[in-house]
Amino acid sequence: MSNGMGMMIESLVAILLMLTVGYCMLLNRRLKLLKADEQALRATISELVTATEIAERAIAGLKVTVHECDVGLGQRLNRAEAMAGDLERRTAAGKDVLNRLSQIVIASRPAEEPVMPNNDARSVAVAAQAFAERLRTKVHGIAA
Repeated sequence: MSNGMGMMIESLVAILLMLTVGYCMLLNRRLKLLKADEQALRATISELVTATEIAERAIAGLKVTVHECDVGLGQRLNRAEAMAGDLERRTAAGKDVLNRLSQIVIASRPAEEPVMPNNDARSVAVAAQAFAERLRTKVHGIAA
């Protein structure tokens, strides 16, 4: 009996060793896959670091470009404001001249022609030409 019991124990140990060897082979295969995945992960991380560095350089370039655009637009805005002010002054001066011409035309008409002042540029120009024509007629009539 002791011989049979020893054989049984040794058989059980042999089966357990075979299971252990099989499990070790399975673990070895999984470790190889994990190692391969680690290499792929390292390559991905390396590419990510490179892409991040490129993005940082691009962002720095964009910041410089934005600053240059801001300065350029600021200068253009200042010039535009100066031109708008100049245009406003010239428009006001033109309106003043138009009002003076209108008053001159009204003052030069005979009293029987009451006319309301008109600020339309075309009508003022026609009235100014008519006034100039009457003035020429008077001057040429006196000189003749």
